[in-house]
This record gives sequence, C-alpha cells and structure tokens, in this order.
Amino acid sequence: MQKLRNLALTALIFIFLISAYKHRSDWLGSLASHLPGLPGATVTVQNVTLPPPPVAGMGPVSYASAVRRAAPAVVNIYTSATLHTAANPFFSDPLFQHFFGPRQRTEQRQGLGSGVIVSADGYILTNNHVIDGADKITVALADGREVAAQVVGSDPDTDVAVLRIHLDHLPVANLRLQQPVQVGDVVLAIGNPFGFSQSVTQGIVSALGRQGLGINTYEDFIQTDAAINPGNSGGALVDAYGNVVAINSAIYSQSGGNMGIGFAIPIALAKNVMSDIIKDGRVIRGWLGIELSVPTSDDVAAAAQTTQPVVVAAVLQGGPAAQAGIQAGDRLLSIDGQALHSDSEAMRRIAALRPGSVALFSVQRQQQTWQTRVHIGERPRQQHAAEENVQP
Repeated sequence: MQKLRNLALTALIFIFLISAYKHRSDWLGSLASHLPGLPGATVTVQNVTLPPPPVAGMGPVSYASAVRRAAPAVVNIYTSATLHTAANPFFSDPLFQHFFGPRQRTEQRQGLGSGVIVSADGYILTNNHVIDGADKITVALADGREVAAQVVGSDPDTDVAVLRIHLDHLPVANLRLQQPVQVGDVVLAIGNPFGFSQSVTQGIVSALGRQGLGINTYEDFIQTDAAINPGNSGGALVDAYGNVVAINSAIYSQSGGNMGIGFAIPIALAKNVMSDIIKDGRVIRGWLGIELSVPTSDDVAAAAQTTQPVVVAAVLQGGPAAQAGIQAGDRLLSIDGQALHSDSEAMRRIAALRPGSVALFSVQRQQQTWQTRVHIGERPRQQHAAEENVQP
C-alpha cells in the first residue's frame, strides 16, 4: 500500500510540473506586473518619426537652399577715400597761411558695404551712401575673387547707386519683380555687417510703404526686423526661396547697431532707377518748382473723407507751378483725376511725370476749387545728405 501511495504522489508531482511548464509565460507575466523590474527583461522602445514635409503655404523649415541660391550674387564692397585736413588747428589761421602757405595732413578713410550682382554684364546694385566720395572701390565676390569697380551712376534722392565689374562667369541674383511681398513674409538679409562677409540674418516683413523718415527724398521702404547692421547697406533682402525683394538701406537706431527696425528699398524701385542710370546716366524726374508741407488738422478736417489735401508751402518764381498760377497756401487735391492722399505720394507722382508733358492739377484755394494745366519741368539733380544715425 505504501508503494502505491508513493507512486500516486510521484504521478501528481509529475503532472503538476508538466502543467507549470506549459503555463510558465502566463505566470511570469503576472509576476512581472507586480515587480519593479527584472534583470534581462526586454524593453519596448517607441519609434520617433520625423514630421512630414511642410504643406503648401507653411514655408520651409530651413532656409539653407534660399541662401545657397542668393548668397553667391551678394558681394562685399570696400571703399577708400582721401581726406585732406589741417595738421594742426593753428595752421588753419588765415594769417599763418598767408606767410607759410597751407599745411595739410592726408588721411585715408576706409568704408565697407554690400552689393547685389543683377546682370551677367557685371552691373551691381548698392546704396549711394556706400560709395559716395570714394576714390577707390573694390568688390569681393563670395567665390574669393576681387576686382576694382567703376561707378556707372548714382541717385542720392533714392540712395541707389550702380557699379560695374568686368569678370567672367558671374553669379546673378533672381529679382522678385512681379509679386509684391506681404507683411509677415519671411525674409533674409545677406551682406557684410562689420566686415563679417556673407552673414545671413532672418526676420519678417514688418511693414510696407514706410515714408516720412527723412532718410531719402523719395521713400517707399520695406520695414523688416531681420538684423541689419553697418556694412549691410546695399546687400540683398531675399524671400524664403532666395529671390531678392529689396536692397538693404538703413536702420533706425539710437546706438548705431541693430534694434529690430531696418529699412530696404523695394527691388522694383531700385531696378527702375538702375535702368534710368544705365540709359540716361541719371534719373529724369518731373518737377513743379514747389515745396510741400504736411497738412494741419484743420486742412484734413476741411477735406473730403477720401482725400487728404497736400499744402503748397512755397513756389519757385518762374517755375512750372508759378507759371500755371499755383501759389503758396494752395492745396493740391489730384493729378490727372487721381486723388492725392499725402505729401509723399504727391512727390512720387510728380517725379513720375515726364518732363515736357502736361498734367491736369486740381487745386483748392480757400473755399474754391479749380483746375490748371501744368507744363512739367525736369527736376534739378540734388545731393541728399542723410542722417548718420540711420545709415548702416
């Protein structure tokens, strides 16, 4: 009997072991759920995938391709000018110069800026204040080549200048002339700030049509918060795809450095100025011989809601406006039937008139409105000196 009991116990133990072996995974899994960890356990890793490519309208996540496309056509400009100054203030005394003659000291003033190659013929757009007064101009390309540049012409009224270099296989910028930029568009400023060549900064278009800044005679600036510093002048402001939308021109700064407010000349305006300079050697603009003033609050209140009068502050005797009967104190309401809304707009519209043509002006004097035909003259060339604290 004892042997039978032992045999039965052995059989039960054997059956239990076989059952335990078959269900070992379930038991261990249940056990593992109650333990902080088991040595050698397999760890499941969550796969991290890259975000999908940007959809239409979202813009790129990197601007490297835009820089590769635009940067080769952006050049560094180095200038030098010879200055003659008195070696000592005492030598400037007229009595001293009468007996000993003038005593002068010669100094070399160095300057730097940027430019944009806009044609395979070697024409370069830059700012007038970059090259103004320079005796020698050197252009350095992104590929390491350096060459002397000649001044084709300049227009101080818009702060645009045109240079030319003679080299083969020049990179040429793509100009965005048809589709205007919008506030909020991403832009990149490429140039030579403080001599750090081929520097790129990024921002957005902050505002359009900035006027009345006192920088140029004719102003229609694109405002941007892309960092623009001394040396960036004349460089390219490009869109997110490498197309040039403007020429960097000035900054608003109280310290001389970037404060997030920069101004650039729209490329369509710069190209039109360049075309005139290459064709005629200068920009030919219409002229009335008048000086305009900003309208007062009474002037604005007296005008129609859709029209803001432009007040004539002074009239040149014998000039086109004077010959047409326009007087100081008159208000210009429209040109050829198109209403005027500001003095800046009036200046641009008058400048766009072809010298020798006739334009119909609507004028208000006191409470009477009348029309007069003006024979447009040619605006004399004037040198425009901009404030130092707004020019990079």
